[in-house]
Amino acid sequence: MDFAFDATTEAYRATLTAFMDEHVYPAEEVYEQQARAADPPGTTPPVLAELKTEARRRGLWNFFLPGELGAGLTNAQYAPLAEITGRSPHLAPAALNCAAPDTGNMEVLAEFGSRRQRERWLEPLLADEIRSAFAMTEPDVASSDARNIATRIQRDGDSYVITGRKWFISGAMDPRCAVLIVMGKTDPDAEPHRQQSMVLVPRDTPGVDVRRGMTVFGYGDERFSDHAEVVFDGVRVPAENLIGGEGDGFAIAQARLGPGRIHHCMRAIGMAERAIELMCRRTVSRVAFGKPLAEQGVVQDWIAESRVRVEQLRQLVFKTAWLMDTAGNKGAHTEIQAIKIATPRTVEWILDKAIQAHGAAGVSQDTPLASLWASVRTLRFADGPDEVHKRSLARRELKGYL
Repeated sequence: MDFAFDATTEAYRATLTAFMDEHVYPAEEVYEQQARAADPPGTTPPVLAELKTEARRRGLWNFFLPGELGAGLTNAQYAPLAEITGRSPHLAPAALNCAAPDTGNMEVLAEFGSRRQRERWLEPLLADEIRSAFAMTEPDVASSDARNIATRIQRDGDSYVITGRKWFISGAMDPRCAVLIVMGKTDPDAEPHRQQSMVLVPRDTPGVDVRRGMTVFGYGDERFSDHAEVVFDGVRVPAENLIGGEGDGFAIAQARLGPGRIHHCMRAIGMAERAIELMCRRTVSRVAFGKPLAEQGVVQDWIAESRVRVEQLRQLVFKTAWLMDTAGNKGAHTEIQAIKIATPRTVEWILDKAIQAHGAAGVSQDTPLASLWASVRTLRFADGPDEVHKRSLARRELKGYL
């Protein structure tokens, strides 16, 4: 078993690390200031455009998408790069055009989109000429069970008419958002997993009403993907905007969320590493009761436990990436669920200890810890809550005994 990175990965790691040190970390404070002052809300901070230009110049672009459309990296090659970007998760992934929801939408279009759909929407997304949104979650049903989705997508001649209400729709607040992938029911009487479909809805279509931005633990700016509440009131789009066929929506959603889950976990490890680094720096420089905090037994326990836990996570995530490359997403189903359960709660624990070590500063805007905690806590139900993944994983484990 070889744990070393190949030459391609090592070269990208070196280039990406230099980019982070020279451009991303210095831009974080500027980004925060510009995000808070954005008018209209959700407008991309200018400093991000500057970072994107530099990233493309260095060849750091579209790492997430395998094959000729992206950088041609495997999941195992992308994993350590995504970890590095996770150290500045609200800035670095976007700078490399590797941020949700655009990544998942591009994967859907690449795998399931028609030639015309790819030309109209995928190509400009790959070039960062537009942004997109993914509209699945609804406020009036338990969206952890996607079969509950109530939004209707009804065929009417050569069109589909969409009616429904969505919320926490990532990307919809961004003025650059040009298209939404909307999931709804085309046939409520079909078999439960064949009732749903996905359709492309240009944001400027009559009847699309972006009602309000949704905050996440009080955060409501660019850092949290511009979540919005969106109402679709008799929205009419051409039938050719259907992705795949009628009834394919549930399967497409599962295909979309698999890679998304591992990408989130890869980046979360980077968050944990940054938290450990900040915790160590803080505790060696602060004195309480006559000695540095780093000499306090409880603090040493936090640091040791954090290192053990993040190393365990990293190996599980890397194994999952390798399985996705060698056995496909379905072959890695158990491991994808395992990392989605283990990573957010573990990284949340590490961030909590880092915040505690910083005292009041840990919950302030003077460190990235508070917003990192909010991100990873949200991840415990984004792309499926812990409990749903545990239920599915337990059922899979029990099959051999029933």
